[in-house]
Amino acid sequence: MQLAQSQCSDDSSQWCRTILDWTNNPWLANYSKLLIATPLKVLSIIVLAFLVRYALHKIITKLSRTNGQPPRLLQPLRERNGDSVSGETLAEQRSQRARTLGSVLKSIVSFVIFGFAAIYILQEFGVNLGPLIASAGVVGVALGFGAQNLVRDFLSGMFMMVEDQYGVGDWVDLGEATGTVETVGLRVTTLRDVNGTVWYVRNGEILRVGNSSQGYAVAVVDLPIAHSSDVRRAQEVAEAVSGTAAQCEPLSKDVLAKPEMLGINQITSDTITLRLTAKVRPGQQWAVQRLLRAEIKRAYDEADIKPPYPAGRLMPDSGEQQ
Repeated sequence: MQLAQSQCSDDSSQWCRTILDWTNNPWLANYSKLLIATPLKVLSIIVLAFLVRYALHKIITKLSRTNGQPPRLLQPLRERNGDSVSGETLAEQRSQRARTLGSVLKSIVSFVIFGFAAIYILQEFGVNLGPLIASAGVVGVALGFGAQNLVRDFLSGMFMMVEDQYGVGDWVDLGEATGTVETVGLRVTTLRDVNGTVWYVRNGEILRVGNSSQGYAVAVVDLPIAHSSDVRRAQEVAEAVSGTAAQCEPLSKDVLAKPEMLGINQITSDTITLRLTAKVRPGQQWAVQRLLRAEIKRAYDEADIKPPYPAGRLMPDSGEQQ
């Protein structure tokens, strides 16, 4: 007992003497710091880390919500789209971007909080962190040289998200792969092309981005006609038909402005090609092109505007048998 009391007198935490007074057990008092004080501190650190993490996650979630308004998380960032897209499309893109950034921020917050919690827990067990940190620094430098591509992918992914170069659902051209974006991660972007093939593109390897879904898209319709056709009449018919079709379902919800006839785009020995363009919602240019071609083809048939004939074939009224 005297030995225990002498040891307890040197115990600055007072746990030894407190336990000795409560239990009158010298062994339990001598190991009170290891068996009681340290576990309680470790538990407190873990509980505090989870509480801080929960609070910060709630704040990030709140900032990521739209509630009919632009997410507050995006206010310091550059807005990708202007008034050229519908409110519904713009709200969906804002919501997706806010969720992506919120998910990344939550991951970073969790990593930082639990990292500091682990350091404090090791300190409670008397682990000397000096040599450990020095060793980690040497290992980190070695891994840094070996994982340069991984670091580059991560940084590129962060800048892509912050700058909002593309998002899920956008049709993009990333150089080696073209298709619809399915996922945007910190290291890899996933695309699906028109054939259904899934492409995994490392963010650090993306040198340029061609996005066909930002703001608005342009449906380009090329109309080949024969040299014998009345060009002015063909232009008038195409412009009138496309303008009427753009105001009716199903094109009315996708076409943002009246289609514009640009005129003759190309002249070859067999064909005169007219070009018509229409400003449409992002990602809808191909569907609009197909529908406009069908409507204009029907109108050309009714107006007797002839299509070009393949090379080597003669017109029906040339006198030769077909």
